[in-house]
Amino acid sequence: MGRLFEGPWPIVIIIVVALLLFAAPKLPAMARSLGQSMRIIKSEVKEMKNDGKTDSTDTESGPVEGKIVNHPQAKPAPTQPGEPTNGTDVPPSNRA
Repeated sequence: MGRLFEGPWPIVIIIVVALLLFAAPKLPAMARSLGQSMRIIKSEVKEMKNDGKTDSTDTESGPVEGKIVNHPQAKPAPTQPGEPTNGTDVPPSNRA
């Protein structure tokens, strides 16, 4: 009986078999949770690397929250009588 547990491999195999038998239904959720944790860790490491660097072009091209931004070169399209002017995107009428 002493020869069975002489090395670490028989114990590892027994633990793996026990996990497969008793925790099989929970394995997909555990793998999903592990993947989410790895993504969070990678993003935090990336943020820590970029913490000291400041790029002014990166902040200007990113998304803008809480502000209404109009394009500086955009001109309002001329409207015909009877078309809505409230900014909705409606195709022009085909009246002759």
